[in-house]
Amino acid sequence: MNILIRGGTVINAETSIKADVLTQDGKIAAIGTDLEAPAGCTIVDAGGAFVMPGGIDPHTHMELPFMGTVTKDDFYTGTSAGVSGGTTMIIDFVIPDPKQPLMEAWKNWNGWAEKSASDYSFHVAVTWWDQSVHDDMGTLVREHGVNSFKHFMAYKNAIMADDEVLVNSFTRALELGALPTVHAENGELVFQMQQRLVAQGITGPEAHPLSRPPAVEAEAAERAIRIAEVLGTPLYIVHVSSQDSVDAIIRARSHGQRVYGEVLAGHLTIDETVYRNADWNIAAAHVMSPPFRAKHHQDALWGALAAGHLHTTATDHCAFCNEQKAMGKDNFAKIPNGCAGVEDRMSVIWDAGVNSGRLTPNEFVRVTSTNAAQIFNLYPRKGAVQVGSDADLVVWDPAATKTITTAATVSKVGYNIFEGRSVQGLAKVTVSRGKIVWNDGELRTERGAGRYVKRPAFAPVFGALKRQAELHAAHAVLRAA
Repeated sequence: MNILIRGGTVINAETSIKADVLTQDGKIAAIGTDLEAPAGCTIVDAGGAFVMPGGIDPHTHMELPFMGTVTKDDFYTGTSAGVSGGTTMIIDFVIPDPKQPLMEAWKNWNGWAEKSASDYSFHVAVTWWDQSVHDDMGTLVREHGVNSFKHFMAYKNAIMADDEVLVNSFTRALELGALPTVHAENGELVFQMQQRLVAQGITGPEAHPLSRPPAVEAEAAERAIRIAEVLGTPLYIVHVSSQDSVDAIIRARSHGQRVYGEVLAGHLTIDETVYRNADWNIAAAHVMSPPFRAKHHQDALWGALAAGHLHTTATDHCAFCNEQKAMGKDNFAKIPNGCAGVEDRMSVIWDAGVNSGRLTPNEFVRVTSTNAAQIFNLYPRKGAVQVGSDADLVVWDPAATKTITTAATVSKVGYNIFEGRSVQGLAKVTVSRGKIVWNDGELRTERGAGRYVKRPAFAPVFGALKRQAELHAAHAVLRAA
């Protein structure tokens, strides 16, 4: 399919120009004024609209087995939900069980993801350590295009990585030119707090934020940052939710450390009062980790996003339905952690960010697409409207409005955490791999149309290698002594 998007304003992270965009064979073929339409070309009228790179959600969990159940959105329904809101690529997570070989888990996730409606890639979690993990990390980077590894500092007795795992994995990632990422929460503190609250008879969803206060997140973020500092590795912190963690990131970056922060659309717009809702199902629907915070944290998150201290926006799309959440009816610690949101991320952030003046349209593109593409080595294939880039595009109508409702939700989760929120600014047309997959409310996705996208390793960072050399020298001195 060849498409000519005519009459729009092309918005990239750095520039805005009035231009037509022509796509051919899944790529952007031309950008300019008054472009001629080739024979048989589909014309999309973008008059009064913006033409932007399709959104990249760098944090999703489709078809995730977790806490004894599996999320409701598989890779087809989840990516279909994404394109309905303008997101044309996800980076999901391969999460091995403790002692499960990384390559075995990788093969499982690859099989599940073949049904995706849009492009996808994977981070791979390191949940344990031995020589086989060391070797599999090398295979994943060199043969399968993985350049990021995830570490859960939470979920004790399940997938939590202790400091020994962090040090070994960070070191190996640096050797391979891969980026370590962390879920920053002190798992031991969370575990102890959960037990204390249940012992006190506080068993409902209202206990969830009490068991995971901001300090629990900040301690883990600071610890991961310090480990990365010593080892000389860059670091990416997922779903930053508190001012405390933002402060830790700012301190590190002010000293020249390469630390990147991700924030969720939910943490930018939803506060902790949801856990005290009289309807247990509504309160439980919002149980995710880190939890939603008091409103003053939102101001800190928006400020850091606008200032460039936080770099990407995501959803942590992890769609557990009400029946699954009910597994924790008598104990909040057993409520499966996760919320959906991949289809509403773009509109919620546009409305709360651009319409409020917190972000410019160019900054919106940067935090919803371009930064993720650059941080995870996808740019300029993704994250840009330029000749030669993949034809992953969204025609964005800044005047269009809707009220978010469960009834109109594409996700199969059965509820919407943004229920009742009115937004202005919507995806009018979404193009994935040069095909229209969303058109004025009509979903046109095809099962299996998406493709796995390899992400090349990064060149070693000179400063990091220098730091390693200094450490080796220091160890030699100690051994000599």
